[in-house]
Amino acid sequence: MLKQTPSQTVGPYFAYAWTPETYGRRPLATNDLTRNGTTGEHIRLEGVVYDGEGAIVRDCVVEIWQADAAGKHQPGTAGFGRCATNDSGEYHFHTVKPGALGDGQAPHIAVTVFARGMLSHAFTRVHFSDEESANAADPVLATVPEERRATLIATRAAGSFGTVYRFDIRIQGENETVFFDC
Repeated sequence: MLKQTPSQTVGPYFAYAWTPETYGRRPLATNDLTRNGTTGEHIRLEGVVYDGEGAIVRDCVVEIWQADAAGKHQPGTAGFGRCATNDSGEYHFHTVKPGALGDGQAPHIAVTVFARGMLSHAFTRVHFSDEESANAADPVLATVPEERRATLIATRAAGSFGTVYRFDIRIQGENETVFFDC
């Protein structure tokens, strides 16, 4: 079986710098945004990244940026995280559920996806299934056709880690995740 060339993957170059824990090195960013005693409802955001044919994407990097539980972007709070997908295409973050920003936007997490075959990274958002009223009033969600909004909603469930929100990312194809031009 032929291996992928570097231009067909996010790594190994990006992986070495972006996710060095894979190589036994200390990461600059991590998928655990709660390690500094971050206050708020601790959650696990998890999912699988799929390509346009429905196959898992093993060499993907998912980044998140979010407000803290009070809806503020400030140093020392939840903020920023990065995770590489594993051999099953899975990613996960331990974080806090963000608060609403106060400008009409529902609580959400901004997501950036870097994957093989993508010349540019893709931007999307995670909204929460248990924030129905806030989601209905969100000005960004209102720009998305109603039949596509479900691709931006993470479903809440109880898991072995406590509260879990499931958010699968489909880069192309059927039920493609809505991505935004930034």
